[in-house]
Amino acid sequence: MDIENLIKDTFTDHEHHAPDSDQVLAATRQRLERRRARVSPPLAAGAGVVLLALAVGAVVELNRPAHDNQVATGTSQAGGPAVVEAPAKAATELTMPYSLGWLPPGKADYLARRINIGGSAANPDKPVYGGEYMLTVTSGSQVLLVDVQEMRSMPIQQAAFKSGPGQPVTIGGRAGVESAHSGGPGGYELYLTHPDGGSLYVNVAAQPGSTASAQQLIDAGRRVAENVAFPGTTTVTPAFGLGKLPDGLRMCAFDVEMGGPSAPRTSYSLGTCSTLPPVQVQSEESSQVRGTAGQPVQGHETRYLDENGYRTLWILKAVHDAPIAVAGRSAQSELYAIADHLVLPH
Repeated sequence: MDIENLIKDTFTDHEHHAPDSDQVLAATRQRLERRRARVSPPLAAGAGVVLLALAVGAVVELNRPAHDNQVATGTSQAGGPAVVEAPAKAATELTMPYSLGWLPPGKADYLARRINIGGSAANPDKPVYGGEYMLTVTSGSQVLLVDVQEMRSMPIQQAAFKSGPGQPVTIGGRAGVESAHSGGPGGYELYLTHPDGGSLYVNVAAQPGSTASAQQLIDAGRRVAENVAFPGTTTVTPAFGLGKLPDGLRMCAFDVEMGGPSAPRTSYSLGTCSTLPPVQVQSEESSQVRGTAGQPVQGHETRYLDENGYRTLWILKAVHDAPIAVAGRSAQSELYAIADHLVLPH
């Protein structure tokens, strides 16, 4: 089943008893902030390490493929994030490496992220870290946290659980190890054999302040795992896209965050994907803007700031009223070259 239809159905079926959207969004953002690694000038030297090691949490909009079994325009048919020259004023669709076929019933606030590092010249788009979905599913007073991610470097024999030892299980014909004590703080955890090696990790837990029985968590987690589709056709729509990049740069990670009625907040990590630090390109809050007036970019005013070689170019009101920051230890000319080719919304 297409995840877009799943999300639409759960929103429609349970909207009448869902809690206030601001409360759900606040809980989601609180969860995001525990996972996000924000770039700040004092930590600039290590910021790329944080991003590439963890990737950044993202609330995203998941979209139907453009044609049957085909990813939308601007995505990679080979399974890695594509860097393309997108059509003018149209954000480039981004692919996820697998799709979710089932979610617990309720109102879903959902997150996804993807990172691509360590590619070789012969196979530059091969992802080492595939992707992760994080969801907050609300049904009445109950709130479940669902986390599904690829752990390609961890076989199930190395599985570690928050609640203690695990036990063997077979789900969908694949061997795995699941938590033996799913009623604890960590909820239900599963490491299922990934078809391409390593593990698929599934975690379903009650949000702090909410409750769920151990059996409910087990049933939900197993069903989520049974319905994951590889390689998947899910795409995400960023707030803005990447166009032509300067020579030597490609997209290494993306972060798309959707919250309530606001436009999605998007971040890209650009570089060689094997050396650090990367260049960060991300939508931000207007309150973060600093620096002096720079050259206009695509008809937008800019601000430019150089802090001991860590340079930030702010493109004002680039995503509706929000600015976009292009930042890194690259030359000023490279930041402008990236900014000049961004695919901005109308």
